[in-house]
Amino acid sequence: MKRRNAIHQLVALSGGAVALPFWMQGCRTVSQDRYSLLLAAVVDTVIPGGKDGSPGAVGLGIDKFVEKMVADCYEPPVRDNVRKQLESLDERGFLHATRPHREALLLQLGGSADKTEKDFFTLIKNETIRGFNTSQKVMEDYFHYKVAPGHYYGCAAVKA
Repeated sequence: MKRRNAIHQLVALSGGAVALPFWMQGCRTVSQDRYSLLLAAVVDTVIPGGKDGSPGAVGLGIDKFVEKMVADCYEPPVRDNVRKQLESLDERGFLHATRPHREALLLQLGGSADKTEKDFFTLIKNETIRGFNTSQKVMEDYFHYKVAPGHYYGCAAVKA
């Protein structure tokens, strides 16, 4: 009988160990999915898509670029500030707000006397613009960038 109880306890313990990481996800203040959604909404507010069908920042994947830049290229205090400011925007209902209200919230951050809010706005705005201007679609379609300028004529007749 003790063997059967031991097997039941082992199964329950292993099931708990498997479920624990998923259960602890709920303890975060802002989940990674919510973080990505908020960042995408901010990036879309900075450079929205045009009415003529021209792509906006989110349409070109700049939200993923900004998220990767913040995660990989900035120090932990900057990353923590971005997360904190996104939480603040989430508390103000940024995701469900209209475009003019979103713009007003971001401009309020940009003109704030609080250095952390101003730094957040400046960082996200600058990275969004940099990502947008260096994206392949914008470089090729709007800046007419060519990887190798000019044309190479390999078999050209030469007068000797």
